[in-house]
Amino acid sequence: MRRQPVQARSTARVQRMLEATAQLINEVGYEELTTSLIAERAKVSIGSLYQFFPDKRAIVQELYRRHMTEFLARVDELFRGGELTHWWDAVGGVVDIWVEMARETPAILRVGDAIDRHLLDPESENDEILANRLLALLGERFGVPTEETLRIALLIAIATGDELVKLAFRRDPNGDEAVLTQAKVMIHGYLAQSISGTRAPQEDR
Repeated sequence: MRRQPVQARSTARVQRMLEATAQLINEVGYEELTTSLIAERAKVSIGSLYQFFPDKRAIVQELYRRHMTEFLARVDELFRGGELTHWWDAVGGVVDIWVEMARETPAILRVGDAIDRHLLDPESENDEILANRLLALLGERFGVPTEETLRIALLIAIATGDELVKLAFRRDPNGDEAVLTQAKVMIHGYLAQSISGTRAPQEDR
C-alpha cells in the first residue's frame, strides 16, 4: 500500500475496495480486473483508490496479505483450543480452516501469479512461513519432533494441499467434497510417514 488508512472513513473506503476486488475477481477474473472497475464497485473515486494503491496488483496483494494474516490467526486459535487430541486432528483442522476461508473469499484461489511469494516476509516465502509456524505448533502442542525433514514435508503438504483445494473449487464453486476428502487422506498419510515417534490414529478417524 502507498499509505495506511488512519481515519475510520479511510479504513472503510479501503475495506470497500478490497471487498469489491474480491467480488470482481469472481465475476470477471484477474486479467479483466481494472482499477476503474474496482473504484466503481467500491463507490470511491479513482483518485481515492490511487491514494492507497498504485495499481490493481497492489490491491490484490493487500487482499491476500490480510487473508493470510487471518488464516494464521485462526490456525493459532485452533492449536490453543482444548479439543485437539492428536496431531492428525490438528492437520485436518488446518485444512478445514483453509477451505472455510476459501468459501468466504473464493477470489483468493484465482489470483495466481499476482501474489508475491515473499508477501509476508521479504526473507521467506509465504509457504515457508506457514510450514515453520505449523512445525512449531505441532512441537509445542503434541511433542512432535521438529526436525528439518518434517519441515520440508510440511512445505510439500502445504503446496500440494493448496493445489488440491483449487481443484476442488474448480469442480464445484463450494468445493467438491470428494476432492477435499481425498486431499485430507493424502496429506494425513504423507505426514504420518514423516512424523517420527508417533502413530497415526485408527482408520475410523
